[in-house]
Amino acid sequence: MLSLPLAAPDGPLSLVCLGAHSDDIEIGCGGTILGLLGRHKRVSVHWLVFSATDQRADEAQQSARRFLKRAQQTHVELCDFRDGFFPYHGAAIKDIFERVKREVNPDVVFTHCRQDLHQDHRLLSELTRNTWRDHLILEYEIPKYDADLGAPNVYVPISKQHVAKKIEHLLNSFTSQRSKQWFDEETFRGLMRLRGVECNSPTRYAEAFYGHKITLTGT
Repeated sequence: MLSLPLAAPDGPLSLVCLGAHSDDIEIGCGGTILGLLGRHKRVSVHWLVFSATDQRADEAQQSARRFLKRAQQTHVELCDFRDGFFPYHGAAIKDIFERVKREVNPDVVFTHCRQDLHQDHRLLSELTRNTWRDHLILEYEIPKYDADLGAPNVYVPISKQHVAKKIEHLLNSFTSQRSKQWFDEETFRGLMRLRGVECNSPTRYAEAFYGHKITLTGT
């Protein structure tokens, strides 16, 4: 397994985290975010959720504060696009991507997987690749009814401490989702445990991503 350090612990690290809905970033890469913030002192994060209204907006703000507590600089942006209708708002959503591109030059962009069957997720993934052509893009996965989980090719081992913290933050932040049968500790821990098995994680847990184009420099 090849390990690629993203930056020296005392060097700057810029992240863009994109999510269609108010819990997507946390489910897909929350453990990785906690790990990066634990290892790097100078992390700036642009956190953008495209559909977050009413209670879901309050939950998204609360969750971002919890996950990004150790970041040096944060910018949390919430939009109110209608859930399930992103393809019909494509031009307005692309305008936001183009604006963020002018504002941020990230080291890593976290976004949805291009094979995701949810139309909102899929559109954001497509626009991410169109917007940041020379950046490291890691596409995260979301477990759901569609049964569209695939075979990822990038793994990030997650410490047991951050596994527990991720699950705690999810359950405490998104109370509106706790009535859904899939939104529970077993789902989140089970997927991280399975991905940990696949990459032989020393911590037993991992989050997995799709890296479709990665350039290695300095070799």
